Amino acid sequence: MSRTSPNIIITGTPGVGKTSHCELLAERTGLAHLSVNDVVKERECHEGWDDEYQSWIVDEDKLLDAIEPQLKPGGCILDWHACDLFPESWIDLVVVLRVETRVLYDRLTARNYPEKKLQENIDSEIMQVLLDEARESYDEQIVVELQSGTTEELEANVERIEAWVRQWREDRAKEE
Repeated sequence: MSRTSPNIIITGTPGVGKTSHCELLAERTGLAHLSVNDVVKERECHEGWDDEYQSWIVDEDKLLDAIEPQLKPGGCILDWHACDLFPESWIDLVVVLRVETRVLYDRLTARNYPEKKLQENIDSEIMQVLLDEARESYDEQIVVELQSGTTEELEANVERIEAWVRQWREDRAKEE
């Protein structure tokens, strides 16, 4: 059975606006916003807490088992800082959000990130680690890089993805 709604990953360095994009996109498209961080906590898809990084140590196998039933039929927006562990067959669009490092620094500082975690995330953004990861893990035709530094960019990005969802659905309806 083919999906009637797409699965989308919204990824990027912490602080680029993934959750804001996902919430607005879910509201406008009817797709389900699936925060991977929440799944990891609520369904205990982790191997414990890392004090140094102030985050859960994710058990990727448990995580994939936990979300597979939701993703198989489609209609989900995955919200997470990584994307390479999700099977390509589950995903229809990968959106990598990017932001200028000065903006990212301010956002992560406001979140009280520990200095080491802050610096690693800034370095990751500078080196475009998550964009490269997405391009290596998925067909480059489904990977889109979008800037997310302002409210105007957020709105434009959501409108663009919303249009893509409409087109995806129309194309699938024609195939049936």
